[in-house]
Amino acid sequence: MRKSYKIEVDCANCANKMEEAARKTPGVADAVVNFMTLKMNVEFEEGADAKKVMGEVRKSCKKIEDDCEIYL
Repeated sequence: MRKSYKIEVDCANCANKMEEAARKTPGVADAVVNFMTLKMNVEFEEGADAKKVMGEVRKSCKKIEDDCEIYL
């Protein structure tokens, strides 16, 4: 399953860090962050609970960039 989320991030470097953090989160098969459109596209692993996984993605991203936001 693939979903798109609106994000808020200040710079392209921070967007890259968010993408890396999302990719390392259990339940995420792939993630791509587009700084220009302020969107995060996430592909979830088979059987993963998207809402629960995105909660973990959000926590991981906040550790890297505390003023970023992912609108779930």
